[in-house]
Parts: sequence; C-alpha cells; structure tokens
Amino acid sequence: MPEPALPAKLARFRHAKPDAKFDLSRIDPGDKPCSGGKKAGDREAVDALALELDGLQNKFWADRRYKMLVVLQGVDTSGKDGTLRHVFNRMSPLGVRTAAWKAPSENERAHDFLWRIHAAVPAAGEVVVFNRSHYEDVLVPLVNGQIDPEAAQRRYAQINDFERMLCESGTVVVKFMLHISRGEQRKRLQERLDDPEKYWKFDPADLKARDQWDDYQHAYDHAIRATGTPWAPWTIVPADSKTHRNLMIATVLRSVLKGLDLRFPPLPPELKGVKVP
Repeated sequence: MPEPALPAKLARFRHAKPDAKFDLSRIDPGDKPCSGGKKAGDREAVDALALELDGLQNKFWADRRYKMLVVLQGVDTSGKDGTLRHVFNRMSPLGVRTAAWKAPSENERAHDFLWRIHAAVPAAGEVVVFNRSHYEDVLVPLVNGQIDPEAAQRRYAQINDFERMLCESGTVVVKFMLHISRGEQRKRLQERLDDPEKYWKFDPADLKARDQWDDYQHAYDHAIRATGTPWAPWTIVPADSKTHRNLMIATVLRSVLKGLDLRFPPLPPELKGVKVP
C-alpha cells in the first residue's frame, strides 16, 4: 500500500518517518494553510468537500479493493466530534462507521491492548473513523505513570507492526492529530461550563488532564515521532479554528481517496442489453 497522498501545500504538516526529528511545538495551532481567508467561504468549501467525499465514498464502497481507517486523535476539546459532524455528515451510512474509544473494560484489560482495536477495523469497502484510538492506550497510561517510557516504546513498535499489517491487507490508514493551543482549550472548556446545553460534555477529569498539559504535549510529540510511517503517516491539523480544522481534514481525505484510482465495477456480461419490464 503506497503512502496516502497529500496536497503539496500540506507537506510540512505530515510526519512519515519513525525516529526522524520532530517537534510538535513548531507547528502553530492557529495556522490556516487551507483557508481562503474568510470563515464563511471556508465553511462553504467544507460543505462542497463533504458532498465530494460522499461521491468518492460511494465509489470506494462499490470498488471494494480497499478499506480505510481514519484516526482522529487529540486532547480534550480538540474537535473530534465536530470533525465527524461536518466532514463525514454527507456520507451515506452504508459503508461508513464510527468507533469511539474510552478507557478499556476489565475484560479488555485482560487481553493485549490491541485486542479490542483489531475487532473494530474496517472490512472491504468500508470507511471506519476512530474517535480517539489505540494511541490512548499509550498516551494516558504513560502520562499517569502506569507504564514507563520503555513500555511505551514497545507499544509504539507494536502499533507500527499492527498498522503495517493492516496496510498490507488493503487498509488505507489516515491519522490526524488535532492540534489546539492551551488557550483555545481553556476557552472551549469554559464554554461547556457556561452553556446549559453543553453541561453534559464537561468531565471533571478534563481539569486534571489540563493540569498535565505539558506532559501530554510531550507524550504526543514522542508518539508522532515514533509512529509516523510511510504506510501510516500522521497529519498534524492546526485546530484552533474549527472551520479550518474541518477544511484541512476534508482536503486531505479527498486527496487520499482520489489517489486510489477508484472505479465502479463493470456491468456483468449477462446483464448487457437487459431491459427491465
């Protein structure tokens, strides 16, 4: 499986070489490489791309030569749910599925950490979007001191092997790290506390994670450095702007799907010339 395609203007946001020098702090969460300059125009562009992605996904489903796993990873409030609403909202439920990952259950902890993940990967022709992912099973325990750096490195090596196996079996793996600033996270968390319609979204555990901001940034930096590969590269998405986040992700997905040379299957010979009565 070749490296997923990426528009040239976004090349600096891609990391696809393990152990290469990488510094997350050098990427500005407020950057807007895909923006046309006006929010309204960007919003219209996202809507147009969502329609185009629907057509490409329809062909992807009919083609059946590939599978696609889209990973949305990021700190709390980085926009994983919003991406699902705005980028994938025009796609038919046929062939598109979402898996949201939380802390593993007791039964899941009794198996290796990838056991539950493998059961949710896409089948032929299917697009599966992970809202959080297997990376949570390294980032969170590492920051909380439940595993040490050596154990984390072993898990990242296992993830690389797992993702390579998926790619060698026909799965296109597209990984997005939604990169927001500490200030933007504060604003979004406060909005959840101030808006009665968003109370349900606030989790007191988010405040503990916020206290660990620097630790999580360091952990993400290491994770991306260790697991950006040619077969499953990371794209870092500046996400302080919700509209730009959606625009950039939709742009990348369109590029990836177009790079697959998808085609509808031909009409079976026995159906040629058939007239429906």
